[in-house]
Amino acid sequence: MTELLGEPGVGVPVLLRWLNDCPDLDLPAYHSEQAAGMDVQAAVVAPLVIPPGGICLVPTGFAVALSPGYELQVRPRSGLAVKHGVTVVNAPGTIDADYRGEVKVGLINLGAAPYTVNRGDRIAQLVLAPVCRAVICVVAALPDSQRQGGGFGHTGV
Repeated sequence: MTELLGEPGVGVPVLLRWLNDCPDLDLPAYHSEQAAGMDVQAAVVAPLVIPPGGICLVPTGFAVALSPGYELQVRPRSGLAVKHGVTVVNAPGTIDADYRGEVKVGLINLGAAPYTVNRGDRIAQLVLAPVCRAVICVVAALPDSQRQGGGFGHTGV
């Protein structure tokens, strides 16, 4: 077995402010030592039913401030997606470093049955990621490549 090299990542501060009194909700949290995503809970006041094909915006009850050069990606929880067909509609969603509003999760029910979101349910995961910004350079021609303009499925089955 190959030994992994390097030190575990150094934590990056994420400032979080509760928008309402939410003593019953947990902070976003990693649920295993090497988890990439922090589970986030629903801050709904009453149960929210998402019908098959339905889309809703679920509040989390908090806002964040991120360091410049970072984003929070909002990703689906695999258990919700596989067991119930409930996923993040714009996966991955992005919380930009300059956004200070409530973090909300857009969920879509792709399953065959209605799905109920209750207060405190883990509905998504948040992944902190560095952001590389592009510098667009307009040119008269692009350099050649082996692939050229080959699109979807051009490399075979």
